[in-house]
Amino acid sequence: MKSIYLLFTLLLLGCNSQNSNSPTNLANTTDRYIQNLEKENNISYTQIRNSRGIYITSMCYTQTRDNNTQTLSNPCYACHTKGKTPNYYNDSTLQKEYNFPIEMLKNPFKNLFEDRSSKVASILDDEMWEYIRHSNYIESNGSLILAQNLPNDWSGYVPDCYFDFDADGFDKTPTNKYTGWRAFRYIPFLGTFWATNGSTDDVMIRLDEVFTKNADGKFDIDIYSLNLSIVEAIIKQKDINLSKEVDEVLLQVDLNQNGILDSASQIVVSEPNKLSYVGLAKRLLEEKKINLALGLFPVGTEFLHSVRYIDWDETKEHIKMSKRLKELRYAKKYKWQSYSQLQRTALSELKESLINGIKTPQLALFRGSYQNGLNNNMGWIYQGFIEDKKGDLRPQTHEETIGCMGCHSHLGATTDSIFAFGRKVYKDGWKHWSQKGLKGLQEPIVSYQNHKDVYEYSFYLQNNHSGNEFRDNDEVQERFFDTNGSIKKDMIKALHDDISTLIFPSKSRALKLNKGYKVLVDNQSYIYGRDANIAPMQNVYKEIEEGLTSGINNVVAR
Repeated sequence: MKSIYLLFTLLLLGCNSQNSNSPTNLANTTDRYIQNLEKENNISYTQIRNSRGIYITSMCYTQTRDNNTQTLSNPCYACHTKGKTPNYYNDSTLQKEYNFPIEMLKNPFKNLFEDRSSKVASILDDEMWEYIRHSNYIESNGSLILAQNLPNDWSGYVPDCYFDFDADGFDKTPTNKYTGWRAFRYIPFLGTFWATNGSTDDVMIRLDEVFTKNADGKFDIDIYSLNLSIVEAIIKQKDINLSKEVDEVLLQVDLNQNGILDSASQIVVSEPNKLSYVGLAKRLLEEKKINLALGLFPVGTEFLHSVRYIDWDETKEHIKMSKRLKELRYAKKYKWQSYSQLQRTALSELKESLINGIKTPQLALFRGSYQNGLNNNMGWIYQGFIEDKKGDLRPQTHEETIGCMGCHSHLGATTDSIFAFGRKVYKDGWKHWSQKGLKGLQEPIVSYQNHKDVYEYSFYLQNNHSGNEFRDNDEVQERFFDTNGSIKKDMIKALHDDISTLIFPSKSRALKLNKGYKVLVDNQSYIYGRDANIAPMQNVYKEIEEGLTSGINNVVAR
């Protein structure tokens, strides 16, 4: 198991190297690599050219009141809600008010107001399809382009997922070895994460090496599979059915918590103090060298999230994931924080405001570097790669990575800073989207404090009156709402049985979204917004008045 102290050292070295201009440092391979990228793309890896506050997302500047109809829309509840323990953040009041730091009252996302129509029109259809169907991640011989392009002394994450999954979702190298990555299917998060709003994506998980080994310290894929299922039960805080029975006597773990060692077809979490990992991780847990608590991933857990263009499957007549990546996002849990530590972190900002009489929040600071990732103060680091002007993947700058941090830090909607894994589906859940897609996936039923057992996507449409936060998705508007703004009951019924009726765009819309984003790639202007809009946004504030309220009184919270 890799030492967290080594990772801290690397983070500190990464921070220090950014500000060093010594001749020795400039001769370093990574520095030459970064300097070339800065010159070629007119970017800076160390300077803040827009704002340190772009962790506040572009969607948060949405006008909740429609100027024409005076209808109130509430997309805010999707993210800003009361967290489930051990997420102690309750930011549901942000549904009521635009409580921004003073530095962020002026909308920094200038791309929202850019008219890209002429540039989009200049991109030929065939040209665009050809572009997204060419991988910028995997060579035809199976080698990883980005891993080869990174300098030898690169100390951050080096991509090592081959996107070659077996029947159980495990990734394999060209020599048929396990990489440790495992794909999983999940219910896409509300709004922005739907393909109809710009991108396709996938997520993979990998646990620390100790979770892959049996009691004798040897790699065992069955042990690893079982530990992944145990983590799923821990994160969801609910019982998980296993795909096949396992022998508890052999494992020496009472997985079904029935008081005896027998055959188990279920992982039960009703008594958390009796939960255990299996294999080598069981012994390390007993020796208190690793930790286990409901709602928290073990230290060493990694996530890989690829964000892609929207391709079209002519045979199936619906969208699919493109070979070309827009982004490759990486997260790793490097430090354990107990419930009490997490609670103190969540309450620290509120206490500071009360003591100092601060009416508006202060800008959050995220320590780290573009090379080794930024620290979210909750035990995780986040790092990413994004398309450069030539279409190759490059490391994100420090400022670009700040743009990832708001959604993975002080937010009520996440589970231990993560969105997707808590939304993993059970049936055929351990597969990649390329093996089994979203088509035919039923709409989930969820509960909020004052709304029990509601269809999640339908409830979003009813509260937001649109298919995205900006309310500019005309295709969803026409498909699901009549001219009076009322929801079409027949479409809602269809949505219950198949979420793709909502989240899959048409071929023409997919093409437009692809072109809109390609203009961003050409401009390398990600720090001013990554949304794939073509026309200027109409339902977004260019500037927020201090103390502005949303008009929403009926807060929706979990």
